[in-house]
Amino acid sequence: MWRTRAAAACVICQSLANSSCAIKRKSPLQNLHLVSRSIHHPCYPSSKFQRPPLRISIQQFSSLNRLPFHKTKLLSVKHGFQSHRNFWLARLASRLLKVRYLILGSAVGGGYTAKKTYEQWKDMIPDLEEYKWIVPDFIWELDELVDFEKLLKALPDADDLAKLLPDFDKIGEGLASLKGFLSPGSPGETAFRATDQGYDNDKQFKKGLLGELILLQQQIQQHEEEARRAAGFSSQQKRKVSDKEKIDQLQEELLRTQLKYQRMLERLEKENKELRKLVLQRDDKGIHQRKLKKSLIDMYSEVLDILSDYDASYNTQDHLPRVVVVGDQSAGKTSVLEMIAQARIFPRGSGEMMTRSPVKVTLSEGPHHVALFKDSSREFDLTKEEDLAALRNEIEIRMRNSVKEGCTVSTETISLSVKGPGLQRMVLVDLPGVISTVTSGMAPDTKETIFSISKAYMQNPNAIILCIQDGSVDAERSIVTDLVSQMDPQGKRTIFVLTKVDLAEKNVASPNRIQQIIEGKLFPMKALGYFAVVTGKGNSSESIESIKEYEEEFFQNSKLLKTSMLKAHQVTTKNLSLAVSDCFWKMVRESVEQQADAFKATRFNLETEWKNNYPRLRELDRNELFEKAKNEILDEVISLTQVTPKHWEEMLEKTLWERVSTHVIENIYLPAAQTANSGTFNTTVDIKLKQWTDKQLPNKAVEVAWETLQEEFSRFMTEKKGKEHDDIFDKLKEAVKEETIKRHKWNERAEDSLRVIQHNALEDRSISDKQQWDAAIHFMEETLQSRLKDTESVIEDMVGPDWKKRWMHWVGRTKEQNIRNETKNELEKLIKCSEDHPAYLANDEVTTVRKNLEARGVAVDPCLIKDTWHQIYRRYFLKSALNHCNLCRRGFYYYQRHFVDSELECNDIVLFWRIQRMLAITANTLRQQLTNTEVRRLEKNVKEVLEDFAEDNEKKVMLLTGKRVQLAEDLKKVREIQEKLEAFIEALHQEK
Repeated sequence: MWRTRAAAACVICQSLANSSCAIKRKSPLQNLHLVSRSIHHPCYPSSKFQRPPLRISIQQFSSLNRLPFHKTKLLSVKHGFQSHRNFWLARLASRLLKVRYLILGSAVGGGYTAKKTYEQWKDMIPDLEEYKWIVPDFIWELDELVDFEKLLKALPDADDLAKLLPDFDKIGEGLASLKGFLSPGSPGETAFRATDQGYDNDKQFKKGLLGELILLQQQIQQHEEEARRAAGFSSQQKRKVSDKEKIDQLQEELLRTQLKYQRMLERLEKENKELRKLVLQRDDKGIHQRKLKKSLIDMYSEVLDILSDYDASYNTQDHLPRVVVVGDQSAGKTSVLEMIAQARIFPRGSGEMMTRSPVKVTLSEGPHHVALFKDSSREFDLTKEEDLAALRNEIEIRMRNSVKEGCTVSTETISLSVKGPGLQRMVLVDLPGVISTVTSGMAPDTKETIFSISKAYMQNPNAIILCIQDGSVDAERSIVTDLVSQMDPQGKRTIFVLTKVDLAEKNVASPNRIQQIIEGKLFPMKALGYFAVVTGKGNSSESIESIKEYEEEFFQNSKLLKTSMLKAHQVTTKNLSLAVSDCFWKMVRESVEQQADAFKATRFNLETEWKNNYPRLRELDRNELFEKAKNEILDEVISLTQVTPKHWEEMLEKTLWERVSTHVIENIYLPAAQTANSGTFNTTVDIKLKQWTDKQLPNKAVEVAWETLQEEFSRFMTEKKGKEHDDIFDKLKEAVKEETIKRHKWNERAEDSLRVIQHNALEDRSISDKQQWDAAIHFMEETLQSRLKDTESVIEDMVGPDWKKRWMHWVGRTKEQNIRNETKNELEKLIKCSEDHPAYLANDEVTTVRKNLEARGVAVDPCLIKDTWHQIYRRYFLKSALNHCNLCRRGFYYYQRHFVDSELECNDIVLFWRIQRMLAITANTLRQQLTNTEVRRLEKNVKEVLEDFAEDNEKKVMLLTGKRVQLAEDLKKVREIQEKLEAFIEALHQEK
């Protein structure tokens, strides 16, 4: 019975102890064990029990406070002396049960505390994932070379490792000591002021040591608030004055500590830059033979460059993120970009518009601080002032060249890449400053053009808008804030930057106005974050380092920070750069896969359209088509060398005689034929041939050769090749032909050598055989018959149709034709009377003819008589010359005897033989020049023209047109964009 009662009493005591501990946490256990001690120790009365009270500090996370409280009915026990019984086994069991719960509670609580402390320390370690590429490749292959399982077995046990853990009590004391200089109202907010759908404050600053400090400060503030509520209102009133002074002191200490911490971070970052620079330089020198991969931001920038050149014919819009920098003119946009890029890279001007076209700046990390353009291989060293000046000059030249005549700004984007140690990776687009008034010298549509350019970039739903506002001017004068609020009314992708805060602090009467701007209460627009920066004292010759020192010094002494109007994380361009970079990459990760899917769908649509329209043709884009056309053109030029010499000489001889025949007949043969004897004929011919050879003949021959080459070249270029002919190249071939002909010039020395050859050929009068004699007669007959035919045609036009045509075709003569017909008949009578009549009419003969016609009632002008006589005599002379040719067919024998003792003289045959031989020799000489020199020079000119066209994209777009070309071009662009986006996404996932 007593054992049962004793056991019940022990259970009651334990329950009371547990419930008391769960409520008060600290309680002397002796007061709860009076009944049990009277049962367990009967020889000691309860009145004499005076053991010192035992104080046990129960842990907050102990399992004792979770034990259920059982309501047990107390047994009535009589106090007094009991006979001693041996309950040592029960007492031992109860004590062992107590020790078990204590050990279990301590283990659970301590484990949870250690885990939480480990996670906090783990979050405080900076994210070194992006520096993974610095480690050589063989480090990541150690798991194949080293057996880590054996090493793991060789490690000490968990108990031994537990001894190596830090002393968490000391760490707690160190953290508690921070309460001395952390104020309750110090900056504990996130880098971005939350909008209606803002982000969680703790998550925003989870990364970064400064964020950890702020989180710790928030926890301390919560504990202090709980302590104040527990202390009561009365104690706070007594220490009101002293607490206010203490708060001011703590705020100043906090500001100094934060600035000190910022300088420490900058120093560490500078050392890190130098170390990374040395590592990269060693890699460049080949110490580590490791191929560096293209950086993530460079891959992303390439995608943006391709998209800027892509014509969105299929409604695939460019929604990839980039940081769009907008602001009023002279608000400090360019200065903010230069501080982020850490170099004075943009041209500067006092009050005038300097940014005349969008400038895309890709910031990435590298061993050297350099800049280069997308379409150039020249690197500008940003650490040298002469390279900086050259870069600014090049940007200004490119801007002015991109602006069309009659415009002030341009939509053409200038792509620039800046690399350097410690630069934040992002893509920024600097836009022309928004203006309110068009001044003199500007185009009338400048204001509207700038607004349209800004809206085109800001309407991208994934673009981050960096809104720059000049703090030194009245906020009411801002134009850009209204524009930004229209494009992003909720402020989910806008970051507001207030520049020239140093001037604003001096000039603004109420500093609260600056606070209202930074808190987003003054402007109607909303923003994701608000920042205040200082970008120099207004001197364009200031260096970036001096501006940084000035900015740090200003904010260290600024009342805006001391009075908590501005938070520490909202100032300096360094914090701005970090915040913008984080926001940029967050937006990239959220949207890049959607863009890849959109281009994948567009590619499928384009490929389907190509298969339906051009199933048997390869998908050749404009550049590939140009290369194909280039090969065809060069093959056709080479075909010129396959033309036979006979074909060249026949063409040259025929064309040359067509050009010079009129001069030979009219100016050499006819005047010489009017002479009285053969000696005078030969003398006249020699003189006139010499004059002709010296002045006109070589030049005419070269012109004929060049025109012949052009005709053959054009024939090969325009000749269709049957079914294989592709008319898509016709415009290109025609343009190449015209440009080549324009550039090609015949060798100037050719005329001099040709003149000597022609002169020697015409000097030779010796006909060696009868065959050459007959050939000369045939050549002369053909020439004279051709001239006679032309003369008959002219006479027919003068006198009208004869009686047969009038009868057959029912046509008549005009009055003038009747007069000329009568004049012709009268002149023919005159020639019949005198067969040896000279070529010209005498005045008395003209008078006689006129009077004879007037006698028949025909009034004739003397000029008409002379004009008609010229054609009548020409016909008579040509007929006589043809008859003379027939007589000279048997005159070769007399020619060999120099026409001695013969009335037959055939000097005109010799003349035509000399002309014919000169034509043959000239044709042969020109053919040799064509095949040996000019065709090769023409081929060289064609190659130069094709190379120039290959570099001129506008020329290729103009010459290679059509739906087929455009469809292939779109397919190429979409495939390239999709492939680069997929490669970028894969690299992005690997970086995570």
